[in-house]
Amino acid sequence: MSTLTEQGLRISKNAIFNLFIRRAGRLLGRPFKVITILNETADKLADESSKDNKFKQLFAAGATLIRLVRSYVTGEYREIKTSTIVAGLAVLLYVLSPIDLIPDFIPVLGFLDDLSLISWFAGKFQAELLRFRDWEGRNAHLQASAPAQGDRSLPATAELGHS
Repeated sequence: MSTLTEQGLRISKNAIFNLFIRRAGRLLGRPFKVITILNETADKLADESSKDNKFKQLFAAGATLIRLVRSYVTGEYREIKTSTIVAGLAVLLYVLSPIDLIPDFIPVLGFLDDLSLISWFAGKFQAELLRFRDWEGRNAHLQASAPAQGDRSLPATAELGHS
């Protein structure tokens, strides 16, 4: 049996995933839409039924990826290549999409392809994720005064007329 990262690599080379890469490239210029996608993906990854999942570290990597793309789109963090953000956004689009290689309604297996792709991204772009987490740590005092990212009662920066 192959590892999750190997499975994610196979998915990343699949024609279906290339559709998500193209869509992510087009969406990057539409911050409001990206923020909506980030919120929906965060909700999916935070699903209560997955709380006890043994792949908890992948959920953490997915959450970091969401924060990374959000920080890039809002202009707070730009110390990363655009192509990496496009790949990350494509992963999030895949996770959110009901059209997967393994449909999400299939218990356990339906979520494994999503986790595999997150694992692939985390492995391939590990240095970028670590650099972003370091940046978050250095800027924690600024983020403490900002609204919570999960607070949808307040508009995201990108929703304030920049879309």
